[in-house]
Amino acid sequence: MYAYDIDQGPHEDTRKASCRDPQWAYQYAREIDKCPRDDTRNAVLVDLDFVYDYALYVDKGPHEDTRNATCEEPEWVPLYAKNIDKCPREDTREAACRDSESAYEYARDVDQKPRKDTREAACKDPEYAYLYAKDVDKCFHQKTWEATENTEYEKEYDKLLNQIEKDKII
Repeated sequence: MYAYDIDQGPHEDTRKASCRDPQWAYQYAREIDKCPRDDTRNAVLVDLDFVYDYALYVDKGPHEDTRNATCEEPEWVPLYAKNIDKCPREDTREAACRDSESAYEYARDVDQKPRKDTREAACKDPEYAYLYAKDVDKCFHQKTWEATENTEYEKEYDKLLNQIEKDKII
């Protein structure tokens, strides 16, 4: 990187050039500036791979801009909430609930408990309804059972319930 090899430090012209590409803006912030700046952060907001990395390694924590960008793509929300926010929030949970897989992952990894909103979102897809029952509810729930009924996950759900009952006996 020119700023590192030639300039041997941060300069406005090399930073401005780096901000034309999210990858270069992220690398410039992390390796050259070694601190967050609004211009480099704004440059990464178009690519969620770099938004997440910027929040984790440059901001070293949550920032309203990176969280808002992440909430636009539900599949990134559980990871951001778990590793950057390090806690559940209404705005991130609401964003995660726009996608069945993200709602399941959010409940499993962030809330670490069942909730009506995450369960309902997970139950829009029978696979995630089954996984929600298995990994989050860890017991029978009418909603997850109904979501898997007459699908390829119905037998798996039945096996899960049998195993839960066996575990209660033992």
